[in-house]
Amino acid sequence: MIEKWDITIPELTGSETRKAYLYLPDYYDETPDEHYPVLYMFDGHNVFFDSDATYGKSWGMKEFMEENRVPLIIAAVECNHSPDHGRLKEYSPYTFRDPQFGQIPGWGKITMEWMIHKFKPEIDSMVRTRPDREHTFIAGSSMGGLMSLYALLQYNRYFSKAAALSPSLWVDPDRLSLLIRTARLHPDTTLYMDYGSKELANHSNMIHSFGNLVSLLMERRIFVNCRIVPGGEHCEASWEQQIPFFMETLFYKEH
Repeated sequence: MIEKWDITIPELTGSETRKAYLYLPDYYDETPDEHYPVLYMFDGHNVFFDSDATYGKSWGMKEFMEENRVPLIIAAVECNHSPDHGRLKEYSPYTFRDPQFGQIPGWGKITMEWMIHKFKPEIDSMVRTRPDREHTFIAGSSMGGLMSLYALLQYNRYFSKAAALSPSLWVDPDRLSLLIRTARLHPDTTLYMDYGSKELANHSNMIHSFGNLVSLLMERRIFVNCRIVPGGEHCEASWEQQIPFFMETLFYKEH
């Protein structure tokens, strides 16, 4: 069961609307005393429906959740589609310069502050969530993967687990490294992070950056499940294939 409605993020785009998505297990109404963990996801338009997806292919999260009867609520928000690099701005924690995109201001902190202090309380009031940190997760791919990693580190008091698929580590690996070293982390912090073998060449030194950051994460005693996906590419069809792997990580402690 998926609800879809219009929302605004005044801090970022004023009165312009975008879609929010809320997945509830099919048996939600049959279990009135049950409360569920919540997975917050970036690029909400790409999560459930091919008809909404930017390139006509979604992650297929609805089918996976229904087939496997996963006891989880998913709340996802559409990205900024502005041709003036709106998505890059909202999904970057850091201001950066790129030969292709030019100077990109980092509005990631604004995005996360809105999600934590506006969107999450709304979701917690709408449906039966388990709103504590232990049962609050976050996930995304590409720039959304970068934001998921950033959220787990910078906002660790709200998120205990994250899945960062094909994260855009190239934006600023040095500042990411500093954040990993200095973040205040709970001892149960858990991260799934992967990269497709076929996309490693998309940015220079990606193998080095990926390996270096994973090593730093392990030094901080974060529970890291990291993979180089054989044949993995930078697209929704490839990320869909990784759902069982990151879901297993998110729910490992529950087994």
